[in-house]
Amino acid sequence: MRPNLATLLFTMALAVLPALVTASASEDEGRSYQDKNASVQLGPRPFFLVDDMTPSLLKNRLKSCSAGPFSKTDFSIGHRGAALQFPEHTKESYEAGALMGAGILECDVTFTADKELVCRHSQCDLHTTTNILDTPLAAKCSVPFTPAQFDANGKLIQAAAAQCCASDITLAEFKTLRGKMDAANPQARTVAEYLDGTPNFRTDLYASPSSGTLLSHKESIHLFKKLRVKMTPELKSPSVPMPFNGLTQKAYAQKMIDEYKAAGVAPRHVFAQSFNLPDVLYWIQNEPAFGKQAVFLDDIDPTDSNPANDVPRTFGELHALTTQGVNIIAPPTWALLTRDLHGNIVPSQYARDAKAAGLDIITWTLERSGILADGDGGWYYQSINGPALKNEGATMETLHVLAKDVGIRGIFSDWPATVTYYANCMGIK
Repeated sequence: MRPNLATLLFTMALAVLPALVTASASEDEGRSYQDKNASVQLGPRPFFLVDDMTPSLLKNRLKSCSAGPFSKTDFSIGHRGAALQFPEHTKESYEAGALMGAGILECDVTFTADKELVCRHSQCDLHTTTNILDTPLAAKCSVPFTPAQFDANGKLIQAAAAQCCASDITLAEFKTLRGKMDAANPQARTVAEYLDGTPNFRTDLYASPSSGTLLSHKESIHLFKKLRVKMTPELKSPSVPMPFNGLTQKAYAQKMIDEYKAAGVAPRHVFAQSFNLPDVLYWIQNEPAFGKQAVFLDDIDPTDSNPANDVPRTFGELHALTTQGVNIIAPPTWALLTRDLHGNIVPSQYARDAKAAGLDIITWTLERSGILADGDGGWYYQSINGPALKNEGATMETLHVLAKDVGIRGIFSDWPATVTYYANCMGIK
């Protein structure tokens, strides 16, 4: 089957991206990262979502913007790059996110055996996000691959398993790996089957042996400066006991900031994040220029075994954060939304309390839920699931409530083009 014209043009735009981002480091710091002359290519998805919306004034407004032009916007944050189709935290994923107009890109930060910082969503996710199990480095994994086991009737009795951590290998070894889509097949009998678990709403098209380039944290900073985007590193919770070979938690938090300072990145271009409040408070107290816009990630999860994690914070708890110097909070999207008596999507009590407490809000994650038309948007839509999620256009309707009614500052997305389209149409910078 031939690719359509829009797909061809988008693929060509990705191929020529390096030629479009040649500004020097000194130019990066001397000018705004929001270069209105930078090329932004959205591809067909945002237009598809708008066309798929239920008829409304909002749909008419969004359709009226279809001719563009489109510019980069801080409202659009590339979640691990453009992870809907590109292996997360890879050079290719970041370049795609920037091309789609994300004004901010995310490197989740963890460390290797030689205490070098790298971009990975978790310290121990190499078995699902890279090809490590298919390389000699598999011998260094914390937990070697074990195949799935089945009973005599073919029923799964033990899922396939493995655990490979960045802290199992050195930076040089880490750099020999290739990124893949984050997935694993629990019924795998072989490594090849285990690595072949990508969900059907994603793709392995951009996870070839010649792509999936892994990056150190320092390399991500250099790339982001070249792409003229701001940066939101997340200090990931260690999966190994701390101190790790002398690396304390505070030293880990400081090392991440030090790499921005060494690269000459202005604090206003960095949104340091952590789910661990002491990390955020450390930056506020010890690196106030960076701490001023440090982001406290609020980990609310009703699927967590800890019941304390299934209830959004009270107004008192949110206000207490501001008294400690926290200015930005980032809960998941579902925590900010609910439905009124008429079934309309509206801000939750948590959202109203956060704004009343004086907190800016960033949220996560759009375009990470697969098909919405079956009425079940999964984890990220859990507070508004139901018949109203009857088409993929509900993505735009949800985004509109978050932007206009909740008043979020920005949103992480696995496909930043969707948010870029909306922000440009609504005049959000």
